[in-house]
Amino acid sequence: MRWALNRLALAITSMVALAFLVPLAVATRQIAYDRAISEARQQATSMVTVLGVNSDLTELTNAVASTAAGSAGQLAVHLPGLDPIGISHLNDATVGRAAQERRSATAEAPGGIAYLQPTVLTDGRTVVVEVFVPEAETRRGVWSAWLALGGLAIVLVGGSVLLADRLGSQLVKSTRQLAAATRRLGGGELNERITPTGPRELRDAARDFNTMADDLRRLLDRERELAADLSHRLRTPLTGLRLDVEAMPPGPIAERMRQACDLLDEELEAIITGARLGVETRGTEQTDLVEALADRLAFWSVLAEDQERPWEVVGGNEPVMIPMSRGDVILVVDAMLGNVFSHTPDGVAFRVIVSSSGLLVDDAGPGIPDPENAVKRGFSGAGSTGLGLDIVRRAAETVRGQLVIDRSPLGGARVGFLLHQAPAEPEPQPRRRRRAVS
Repeated sequence: MRWALNRLALAITSMVALAFLVPLAVATRQIAYDRAISEARQQATSMVTVLGVNSDLTELTNAVASTAAGSAGQLAVHLPGLDPIGISHLNDATVGRAAQERRSATAEAPGGIAYLQPTVLTDGRTVVVEVFVPEAETRRGVWSAWLALGGLAIVLVGGSVLLADRLGSQLVKSTRQLAAATRRLGGGELNERITPTGPRELRDAARDFNTMADDLRRLLDRERELAADLSHRLRTPLTGLRLDVEAMPPGPIAERMRQACDLLDEELEAIITGARLGVETRGTEQTDLVEALADRLAFWSVLAEDQERPWEVVGGNEPVMIPMSRGDVILVVDAMLGNVFSHTPDGVAFRVIVSSSGLLVDDAGPGIPDPENAVKRGFSGAGSTGLGLDIVRRAAETVRGQLVIDRSPLGGARVGFLLHQAPAEPEPQPRRRRRAVS
């Protein structure tokens, strides 16, 4: 846009400059010519005055020699039947025609132009005064005037382009700021606002953007409140379920049911707390991926033992902080692990790899035949809604990483996400192994 504005200013200013400078250049040339002819006329007039007073040849010769044109060899007086006094640059025919017509005229001469001024003496003879004007004299000052006009044109065109560039720079800067703020808002930075700058239209667009961002934040806060209210309403059936569990006879099943109720109660509390956080607070949340994974593996390991699934964890010796709430991280981990338990038979092994590069879950099941449709809700096949992988995809977008759906080294599916578009898989060392008891 900035370059387009510069070209437009250059084209318009150049056309305006040409429209004025071409006539001025022609006028300058004509002015120089007219000035030279005017000076020749003055020289001829002064000689005509001398002829009117005295027509003696000696006096005329002295008068011609005393003039500037005469001393330069550019003045001649043509008397009838006599040789010209001074130096003539025209032939006799041209001079005779001027004497016959008895009116001033100009005639082309070698190296310039001659001004002819006829006059009648007291005795009736017609005398012609010739003043020669060199070609250089007709162009004196023209080139300097043209250079000045050309310099002025360059200054005007350059100034207009510079001014257009400055205006275009402000316009482009305001547009880029608005575009960048829009991208950041679309990337999840709901606190993004922009200071209105630039032309009135862009300032209006910036104010509308701020209004839209405020409305979007309020809308998301209302949605979070609604989610918190719905989660709170689940406590009633959970309480009833807990009472039924408490009534069960003691045993491993009852104990697992109690643990499941406790975990479900903790998850509901985390969902309610997280949902009621404002946008500003949620935007600064950081969660340790390793800690959240360890908490969820404590739940899934029980089910893995029941189904006699061998499993192991690779890495996880150092914290891995990611910009997500704890509830969202738990949701992602449960989606990835739940995918293994839902779509592979009992006894199929799985492996969890966690590092600063991201989180991957490998299994030894049948794999995912169509990874592209696996993340589409309702199109993943095998009776799945595709919601779990879509949750992982959105988590990858939140951390500006990438979703991974591939064939695992175990022969089945590999599902996970890499942080910051990491090109390589997480480091397999050091590793911490855990295996279910069969």
